[in-house]
Amino acid sequence: MTKTYEEINQKIRKGKAVVVTAEEIIDIVKEKGAKRAAQEVDVVTTGTFGPMCSSGALLNTGHTKPKMNFKKAWLNGVGAYCGIAAVDLYLGATAIPDDDPANKVHPGRFSYGGGHVIEDLVAGKDILFEATSYGTDCYPRREISTWINIKDLNSATLLNPRNAYQNYNVAINANSKKPIYTYMGILRPNMNNANYCSAGQLSPLLNDPHYRTIGIGTRIFLGGGVGYVVYYGTQHDPEVKRTDNGVPTGGAGTIALMGDMKTMNPAFLRGASMTGYGASIAVGIGIPIPILDEEIVQATAISDADILAPVVDYSEDYPEFKGKPLAQISYAQLRSGKISVKGKEIRTAALSSLPKAREIAQKLKKWIQQGKFLITRPVETLPDVGSGVTMNPLKERRVKKPALKRHFRL
Repeated sequence: MTKTYEEINQKIRKGKAVVVTAEEIIDIVKEKGAKRAAQEVDVVTTGTFGPMCSSGALLNTGHTKPKMNFKKAWLNGVGAYCGIAAVDLYLGATAIPDDDPANKVHPGRFSYGGGHVIEDLVAGKDILFEATSYGTDCYPRREISTWINIKDLNSATLLNPRNAYQNYNVAINANSKKPIYTYMGILRPNMNNANYCSAGQLSPLLNDPHYRTIGIGTRIFLGGGVGYVVYYGTQHDPEVKRTDNGVPTGGAGTIALMGDMKTMNPAFLRGASMTGYGASIAVGIGIPIPILDEEIVQATAISDADILAPVVDYSEDYPEFKGKPLAQISYAQLRSGKISVKGKEIRTAALSSLPKAREIAQKLKKWIQQGKFLITRPVETLPDVGSGVTMNPLKERRVKKPALKRHFRL
């Protein structure tokens, strides 16, 4: 038996679609089997909420009077990229203020950055906007200092180059004798803790391991509003080793996302401070999986016990880009609070929020049940195994007279 997007959307419009979350479908398939589940269920909703550094905001402030071509700009003291057009800006989630001491006093606090500005914008707070320019005949103004608010901007678009990693590392400190400070949190010496970051069985791309329904044009829950998958994300790597059921045992797939920040909710876009590492943002994402056939429903029935994550040493192997995972651990084990690596029992903690992921999956489920959210067929699916798309290291070539000192000072 197969269904079409059109048939599912027709049921959504009539309020007759059967929608369940990625956690609820597990027991349904176990009890009724994949064939019957595929007949009865129309959509499975997923959810995830956690730090996603490769995120940012594309803003258009509107023209000043007289006109100005922004060349350097700051929002609440955090620098934004101006190399686009006169009054277009891109604010990266990991940007920090020019006067932030960073790690000069180690470990740095990174109490406010681009992710916090994005949260404040979405919350409707006034933001101090400052910019400078060199002035031209058509854009004569050279500086501005004013308060801006998201409701007054021509556009405020969340534009995230890489979100929703399909799977991810479990981070430990295996070799350093002191704590290390990473984007995976603080890792204590002698493998005294392990941090992970995934919604596991609720995670969007783990429920569609070969990207049959997720691709360019897929409508999603993004930051509390509606967004879209606009391309495969940076570092998308479908060639990662997979288990027999197609689930990758490493990072694998990623997605690039876009959505209107004016429709979003700060409860699902939260600025994050990673001690000793930097600023970031926690993003809430939910993706509906249309149940077109038995194969798709079987994939959504994946459980934490069936998903393996690689345990990686962040004291040497990760920073030096070497070595192999120390172990493969299931998310069921991770969520138990303890894992065993090389005979040592290690406490675990999640950087992502499972309660928030569940809330997102339930909200998306409700939107669909109420007929407020239709399913979109991708214009093109994400590159899968055999596509030739993979993640490669930088190929460095020697420069005789580096200009680094001229360009970069910390």
